Amino acid sequence: MAVLVTDDTRVVVQGITGKEGSFHTEQMIEYGTKVVAGVTPGRGGQQFGPGVPIFNTLREAKEIEGANAAVIFVPPPFAADAILEAVGAEIELCVCITEGIPVRDMARVYTVLQNSQTRLIGPNCPGVISPGKGKIGIMPASIHKPGNIGVVSRSGTLTYETVGQLSLVGLGQSTCIGIGGDPVIGTKHKDAIQLLNDDPDTEGIIMIGEIGGTDEEDAAEWVKDNVKKPMVGFIAGQTAPPGKRMGHAGAIISGGKGTAQSKMEAMTAAGIAVVQSPADIGAKMKELLGK
Repeated sequence: MAVLVTDDTRVVVQGITGKEGSFHTEQMIEYGTKVVAGVTPGRGGQQFGPGVPIFNTLREAKEIEGANAAVIFVPPPFAADAILEAVGAEIELCVCITEGIPVRDMARVYTVLQNSQTRLIGPNCPGVISPGKGKIGIMPASIHKPGNIGVVSRSGTLTYETVGQLSLVGLGQSTCIGIGGDPVIGTKHKDAIQLLNDDPDTEGIIMIGEIGGTDEEDAAEWVKDNVKKPMVGFIAGQTAPPGKRMGHAGAIISGGKGTAQSKMEAMTAAGIAVVQSPADIGAKMKELLGK
């Protein structure tokens, strides 16, 4: 079993005719993802590759092709409107790959999302993959293998590192969710962990965080009271100089909060096995599972 991306997921690509959109659409199709439509205003009636119809609007793609998930490869100035179009069309899952969206734009989107039927993953994320079922995003599918470990991460690169280690020690993945590293995102650590915790086929969960914000502490508080599955955690940015922004736009410590130490302490208190190095993630999960 898996979460978010299943055998029933039918994907529409917003920005399918752009350079990034077209490249990754081909990769998703090659992996077996059901890409049923694309959206590029003004290109309606055309086709992409081997028979993927292009529409002018997302609502058309949903009504005609039954799309229930959207992935966004739209330039930053227009990406927030692309998300809002998905919300307006009542698309169940929207994955926004675009990075560099203005925080003010995302604040507007966040408000609209609160009373919608759409779950947003991202922005500035690698996407979601359920190995063997499909991928929505840009992750290298070759390193994944079907299995029972769920992965939640703010970092795309560390997602790949974690998956590579898991596969190397013989642990496949149920679903890997890259939630994104921007200050304003749709699905947070707690939300993604709850999905994986509710999935009966996910036996263990990996949580990858980084300095900045309190998302990991909030998730740890929820984990303490709700999660019985083995969990391994890692926080990136342990050696970051105070006051410095490292990598993602959300990875900045302010007011003494959001430090690597505070996050690691909160996770440890919640029963999460915290490792000091990302090189230990796969081995630690295997140890916890007794495999």
